[in-house]
Amino acid sequence: MRAIRVVASLFVAALALAGCKAETADRSPSLVGAWRSQLQFTTGPFKDVKDLELMYVFHDGGTMTESSNYDGAPPVPPGYGVWRETGPLQFETKYEYFTTAPAAPERFTLGDGWMPSGRGLFVERITMAADGKSFTSKITFEMFNTKGEKLPATGEATGHGLRMGF
Repeated sequence: MRAIRVVASLFVAALALAGCKAETADRSPSLVGAWRSQLQFTTGPFKDVKDLELMYVFHDGGTMTESSNYDGAPPVPPGYGVWRETGPLQFETKYEYFTTAPAAPERFTLGDGWMPSGRGLFVERITMAADGKSFTSKITFEMFNTKGEKLPATGEATGHGLRMGF
C-alpha cells in the first residue's frame, strides 16, 4: 500500500511538472531582466547625439529603472517608470527622469551647482525578437518644467536593445 502511495505521488508530481513546462513553453519571452540599448533620435533636442546608450532593468511586477551614458552631462539621476505587455512580444514602457540646469553664476560659485529644472518623459514601444534576446523600439520624448508645464522640446527615436547576461 505504501509503495502505491509513493508511485501515485511521483506520478502526480510528474504531471504537475509537465503542466508547468507546457505552460512556460507556450508563453512569449518576458521583458524582465537587464538590457542595454542604443538609441538614435530622428527629431528633437537629442537628434545630433550619435552615441546615446541606455541600460534598463525591467522588474517583475511592472516597474523599471533606466540609466544612460549621458547621466552626467548635465548631471541627472536615473529614470524610473513602469512597463506592461501589450501583446505577444510587444511591450510599452513609460519612464521619467529629473532634469537639471546650472545655478545662476553667482550661486554656482557658492556651491549651489546644478538645480532642478523639470523632468523628461519617455514612452517606448518595444517589439522583442522571438528568441527573447533582443528588441527594437520606437520612442517619443517630452520635457516639462518644474511647474509641470510641457516644453516645446520633444523628439522621436528608434532603439535596438540586447539582453544582458553571462
